[in-house]
Amino acid sequence: MSIFQKVFGQSTNKETNAMVNKKDFYTAIEERRSIYGISSETVISDERIEEVIHHAVKHTPSSFNSQSARVVVLLGDNHTKLWNITTESLRNIVPVDQFGPTEEKMQAFGNGYGTVLFFEDSKTIESLQNQFASYADNFPIWSQHSSGMLQYVIWTSLELEGFGASLQHYNPLIDEDVKREWDIPDSWNLIAQMPFGKPTLPAGEKEFKPLGERVKIVK
Repeated sequence: MSIFQKVFGQSTNKETNAMVNKKDFYTAIEERRSIYGISSETVISDERIEEVIHHAVKHTPSSFNSQSARVVVLLGDNHTKLWNITTESLRNIVPVDQFGPTEEKMQAFGNGYGTVLFFEDSKTIESLQNQFASYADNFPIWSQHSSGMLQYVIWTSLELEGFGASLQHYNPLIDEDVKREWDIPDSWNLIAQMPFGKPTLPAGEKEFKPLGERVKIVK
C-alpha cells in the first residue's frame, strides 16, 4: 500500500486518486523544512523507515543509471554515537570559549531518532569515467546531482511519515571516524548527514524572493 493509499484510503476512481496524489505531492514539497528541534520518540516502525529508504534509493534517478548512491541509516545507540564523534571532532578545532553553541547543536541532533548518512561510490563513478572518456569530467558532477536528488526524496519522504529532519555537512571532518566505526568501504565518499526525529519545534518563518526574478517562461 502506498503512502497516499494509507493516508487517504483506496479509491476506484483513477482521476480522483491522481488529483489527491498530486495535491499531496505539492503539500509535501511545501512542508519539507529544516527542523532542528527533534526528539527520539517513535513516529513509525524501524521496518517502515527501512521501506521508505529502500524505495527512495531504488527509484531516485542517476546519470547513466549509475546507481552510485550508498546510504547508511543509524538508529539507537549508533545514531547517538555519530553525534558524539562529531562533537569530539569539532572540539579539536573550535575554540573552547566558543564551543558552547556548537555542543548544544550536536546535542540537538543527537536527541533525534536516527541519522541518514549519504555516500557516493567512487568505484562506480571511476568505472563510468573509463567507459565514457568523453564525459569523464562530468561524472563526479552528475554524481553530486544524483545525491542531491536522493537527499531531497528521503527528506520529503520522512516528512510525509511525520518526521522532522535537516541536512548537515560535517564531512570531511568525520569521514575517517565514520568509516572506521561502521566498517564503511574506502570507495564510499561521505556527502551529507540527515538527523531526523519527531518534531518538537516548528520551522521558522521563510521568506521568498519574487518568482519573477527567478523564473523565466519562454513561449
